[in-house]
Amino acid sequence: MSKALNILLIEDDEIEVMKFNRVLSTLKLSHKVVEANNGEEAIEILKVKEVVPDIIVLDLNMPKINGIEFLRILKADDYLKYIPAIILTTSSNHKDVLECYRVGIAGYVIKPLKYADYVDRITKLIEYWSSNELITN
Repeated sequence: MSKALNILLIEDDEIEVMKFNRVLSTLKLSHKVVEANNGEEAIEILKVKEVVPDIIVLDLNMPKINGIEFLRILKADDYLKYIPAIILTTSSNHKDVLECYRVGIAGYVIKPLKYADYVDRITKLIEYWSSNELITN
């Protein structure tokens, strides 16, 4: 049974944020998206623990705290480390992929160039996690 997700989207590119939200608006469930421009802002959002996200979708290449640095902080926190973190990036660098999985990500998605392919990947990503059994705090 699919459910609406609380999603923390960590992305510094406003166009990418708009694309992500546009895809979500076409899906049948009303997912709630909280946006952070970088890892530092995301950590502040998570410290409040007002709404703990079901999943975190983040870019790797961001200012202040990049995606890998953010993941290390997230996975070191006993309360937050079980939140699935999915990388959504343009980097197909094998070293980045290996490091992210080593730190403990739940998935690595490369942003496709064609919008139709992007819609397909994000739709599949959200459908998978909205039907997956998630840890609730």
